Amino acid sequence: MGQWFVAPILAPLSRRLVELLVLLFCVTTLLFFLVRLAGDPAVIMAGEGASQQDVAAIRQFYGFDQPLILQYVHYLARLARLDFGQSISNGLPALRMVIERLPATLLLAIAAIAMTAAIAVPLGAWLGARAERPARRGAATLVFIAQGIPGYVVGLLLIQLFAVELGWLPSIGDETRVSWILPTLTLAAFLVPKLTRVVATSVSESMNEDYVRTAAALGLSDAAILWRHVLPNAVLAATALLGTQFAYLFSGALTTEVIFAWPGLGRLLVNSVQVLDFPVVQASVFVVGALVFAVNALTDIALRLIDPRLRRSAA
Repeated sequence: MGQWFVAPILAPLSRRLVELLVLLFCVTTLLFFLVRLAGDPAVIMAGEGASQQDVAAIRQFYGFDQPLILQYVHYLARLARLDFGQSISNGLPALRMVIERLPATLLLAIAAIAMTAAIAVPLGAWLGARAERPARRGAATLVFIAQGIPGYVVGLLLIQLFAVELGWLPSIGDETRVSWILPTLTLAAFLVPKLTRVVATSVSESMNEDYVRTAAALGLSDAAILWRHVLPNAVLAATALLGTQFAYLFSGALTTEVIFAWPGLGRLLVNSVQVLDFPVVQASVFVVGALVFAVNALTDIALRLIDPRLRRSAA
């Protein structure tokens, strides 16, 4: 692989790494001060009826009695070693708790992306191929309306229909493979309309290009033109959208995991916020920020691999 091919792909990585370090520093610093405005975790840990001496002892043990700036300095020193401390709730290492919950969230996000692509790409290609037809205009209108429905509403409707009324699918946990269906559909429900519209627009614009008319003049069928020549160009826009929407999958997973009692990072973060478990909250946000940034960087690399024009412009 020549330097002309490698340099435009790998050269931005050093800049991306610096941006990642700056981003994580800013996010963790802001979060450190924000979570301490939520309340005193020593009071929650002591429980109802605890004496002032018990609360003071807990503050001293966890360092909450020290000046805030001194707590921040100690926090940065531990952060440099990726040490977020122990969970206030159960005493386990906060980062280990996050890492243990991360695979369930990642697998759910990957399943949602796969389902989104499997539904939206062919649907968008169908809508964009002949957008002026009445059936396609009606379907495009439904897609537009579906884009405005919140994901949690879809999740509740799916539970009511398939778990409560019909009893076909479970709505809690991830013990069986069928347990993945409803939460995956819930996450994909918000992304499918967006990706469908992007693919449809890209296909519709490509259908008016000269290479499409040339292919038609050579006798290629409409299906061959669409799937062999037009749709590969739409993949570029689809890849960019899926990369940017990866952050939504984590934010949307917070609500989805709570609704379906999914044992992932989102549910852990919500529970930790409720009990003011600062170390777990900080570790969760740190990991999510790093993952979202990494996915965006990988998306940038994937776009350069797919589109030679981006490599040439970078070179």
